[in-house]
Amino acid sequence: MTVMDDSVVTAQRPSGPEVDVPSTAEQPHRRRRLKSLLGWLIVAALVLGGVFVAIQVGVRMPDQRGALDPESVGESGAMALAQILEQQGVEVSVFRSRTEARAALDADTTLVMSNPYTLSDEGIADLVEPAARTVFLSSSTHLLNLFELGENATPDSAPVSAGCDAPEFADVGTIRPDRLFTPADGVEGCFGTDASAVLIDDDADATRILVEGARLFSNAYLADDGNAALGIALLGQTDRVVWYVPSFGDTDIEGETPDTLGSLTPGWVTPAILLLMIAGLAAALWRGQRFGPLVSETLPVTVRASETMHGRARLTAKAGDAVHASEAIRDGSRRRLARRLGLAVTASPEEIADAASDRLRIPRGSLHDLLAGPPPADDPTLIDLSRRLRELEEAVDASTIIERRDE
Repeated sequence: MTVMDDSVVTAQRPSGPEVDVPSTAEQPHRRRRLKSLLGWLIVAALVLGGVFVAIQVGVRMPDQRGALDPESVGESGAMALAQILEQQGVEVSVFRSRTEARAALDADTTLVMSNPYTLSDEGIADLVEPAARTVFLSSSTHLLNLFELGENATPDSAPVSAGCDAPEFADVGTIRPDRLFTPADGVEGCFGTDASAVLIDDDADATRILVEGARLFSNAYLADDGNAALGIALLGQTDRVVWYVPSFGDTDIEGETPDTLGSLTPGWVTPAILLLMIAGLAAALWRGQRFGPLVSETLPVTVRASETMHGRARLTAKAGDAVHASEAIRDGSRRRLARRLGLAVTASPEEIADAASDRLRIPRGSLHDLLAGPPPADDPTLIDLSRRLRELEEAVDASTIIERRDE
């Protein structure tokens, strides 16, 4: 054994400043501090995200574009009709303010709007007063009575042609109107026999046309029948179209809104409540991690699925409940057959029977009775039903294997 001298040991020590090596006891404490700091950072991020979401919810308004809106791309919108008019050389100007729309009217302009239900009678009259040609793309009983255009008639969706002397409808063809009207005296009716789909009131001062076009001119149905041609014939008679879109934001009807809890509370209450809820949820998730991971514990008893099945079967046999047993057998067979035939689990017994009969090329009536017929009255009938269902499943399996081999 060699004993080293103290001077040798001292010479072998590295020179320079001393390095502070953390002890083993300090490392867990530092890890806990890092975890705590990370938890607070997550809470701060969640709080900031909640504030951002609350602000976005508070400032964004819902979409106000409805049916027959020329700037709406939805199925009920009318952007397709507006684009077709522009392709035909007609300038389409969309206004959502009745004051601006009225100021844009002149002698060579067509005023277009859906039923202006948000305006009073005086507001409607003031809007259409300077327009030489006005087209209402949707109707109401109040609008018919206001301009004395006619009355509602029995609806009929059968195809109809123009049937009037208006030259602009000569090349429209047939349409399928959703609403018909009985013209008043002096009002011309087109597209109908006893009743008409289009009403034209043409006097010396102005021309007013009314049609129920919620389906005729919407984006979803514009390509059907002569709908597009009718829209061009109605709106394309002038070089410019002023399209007014009614809305409650532009109404002239004054009414009193009852006070609600939302209107009585300050605007900052809702964001504050959302912020507190998000902060509480974040704190619950953060503090909940202190309990540690879940510990699995072996249960004292393990029950196999097969034992449960046999136990239920013995109870059913002891009770002599052939009806309940047959329903359970049929339900299992229907589920397995639906899976093998490529049907949904929720397929009806009739759909499964039809698919199986097509696969096996056998009459459908027998399979309908087998899968959803009357329950058996006794045990021999139950046994026969079980045997037939098993044979049906085996036949379907065999046909599936044959088809895969043929492929």
